[in-house]
Amino acid sequence: MLTLKRLDLMDAQAVIAGARAEAEQIGVPMCIAVTDESGNLLAFERMDGGKIPSVTIAIDKSYTAAGIRKGTHQLGEGAQPDKPVYGIFATVGGRMITIAGGLPIEVDGEIVGAIGVSSGTPTQDREVAQAGIDALLNT
Repeated sequence: MLTLKRLDLMDAQAVIAGARAEAEQIGVPMCIAVTDESGNLLAFERMDGGKIPSVTIAIDKSYTAAGIRKGTHQLGEGAQPDKPVYGIFATVGGRMITIAGGLPIEVDGEIVGAIGVSSGTPTQDREVAQAGIDALLNT
């Protein structure tokens, strides 16, 4: 039998609050999704002005990061033509996202969930996602 650590709703809300604070600081309204360790949605926020397609993208970035246990930017590196996972974006019904902004959340060496952020540049999305994680881990 396995014993799993996972985020609860309060944890997910803390992650979203930290990400939102960073998004406000850089002036980019974001869509922010937090999933559990299995990629199931726990919490979501679309800031006023967050892009409509970014709703799905943020959720799928979080799903991807939870599933692969790595940042989506890392998957993107291997998904280029002639690389090992080229075409992976078309799998799982198109849910595998290879753009930066999805990060796993690790506590005590275990992946407990993930965050996905979308509406900015890939660099902005990744920075806002990291701020969400940092808010949880530094409380």
